Amino acid sequence: MSERSYHLKELARECRKASSIVAQLSTTEKNKLLQTMAKVLLDQKQDIIDANTRDLSKARGNGLSDAMIDRLVLNTPRIEKMATALQEIAELPDPVGEITKTWYRPNGLQVSYQRIPLGVIAMIYESRPNVTSDAAGLCLKSGNAVYLRGGSEAFSSNQAIADALHHALESHRLPPGAITLVPTTDREAILEMLHLTDLIDVVIPRGGEGLIRFVNENSRIPVIKHYKGVCHQFVDASADVDMAIDLLIDGKCSRPGVCNALETILVHSQIADTFLTKAAPILDHHGVTLKGCQRTMRILESIQPANEDDFFAEYLSLTLSIKIVDSLDQAVAHIAEYGSDHTEVIVTQDYANAREFLRRVNSSVVLVNASSRFSDGGELGLGAEIGISTTKLHAFGPMGLQALTTKKFVVQGDGQVRHPL
Repeated sequence: MSERSYHLKELARECRKASSIVAQLSTTEKNKLLQTMAKVLLDQKQDIIDANTRDLSKARGNGLSDAMIDRLVLNTPRIEKMATALQEIAELPDPVGEITKTWYRPNGLQVSYQRIPLGVIAMIYESRPNVTSDAAGLCLKSGNAVYLRGGSEAFSSNQAIADALHHALESHRLPPGAITLVPTTDREAILEMLHLTDLIDVVIPRGGEGLIRFVNENSRIPVIKHYKGVCHQFVDASADVDMAIDLLIDGKCSRPGVCNALETILVHSQIADTFLTKAAPILDHHGVTLKGCQRTMRILESIQPANEDDFFAEYLSLTLSIKIVDSLDQAVAHIAEYGSDHTEVIVTQDYANAREFLRRVNSSVVLVNASSRFSDGGELGLGAEIGISTTKLHAFGPMGLQALTTKKFVVQGDGQVRHPL
């Protein structure tokens, strides 16, 4: 075993030990800890910003894209938002120990489901340093320890945030292993992490499709994943055109580099001319590059043609694919073919079509007359999310506190035996 492998395993062992302590904390103790974590982030705000400035300088020098730079930036409002997220997690109901269902057997046994922590949750993530505090807060509130491996582009930022959070742990006399940050950006460290089956219970990767596929293909530990967010907005024939444009601008332009940003818009042929001719100059004003099917190009002659790969693409930039369809059936079929089970929107004034779209589209979040950007744990009332799962086992969609627990059977009796003598 190499020195690095030994070090990674020792860190994981300390994290495992800490998980047993965190699992026993009361709701009050966890909430006080989260409040302290929020305060320390604000107290050490300048140290975090200084570290982030170093990361940003390196990222720009390495030619990182604007979308990735946007994910990386930490400033006063974003650090305040991180602190607020921790405070909001403290205010959420504690899932640990919750009895979710109880029933009785004919022999008088009382059987219940009770929520318990998963144990040690490994996070492998790129760019977004806020994940360091969000993941720590969610894992601790749900009774878990967290083992973090951030990306090289945010190394200094992640370390500064982890240092602040360790001060909070120390003030509550809790082991630093409860929030473990892997002190290396070596990609080989990921491979070694993914083999620690006796120390880590689940892996959650957050980043580009390449990272997530790498983790899924090499992990010996269960993985909760989403490969990409190819999110669609379908503008139905009955749609309010102004509403559809507002939702499109918010979904595409507010933060194009996030996974709940729109990548493809589907437009019913009956409304296509009116909608597209009104939407195109607004999109152009926002700097959006349009790629369209042949029918779209007959309406918007100056745009680029869209090919098969474009409809599969998660651009994470100000590029948008457009396809004209003749029915809700065709819109649903397109989403089934090219979507990634992340987020889909229908804009419609037809109640029956809205219900049909909700029934037939089984992505993790489906919205009627609302922006795709609401596909977010905080916006849906879960508190800061640890990620969005597009796999249907264990968790699906934005993952909050309950998704970081599992359930055990609790059986109570008064002397029942299965085979009386």
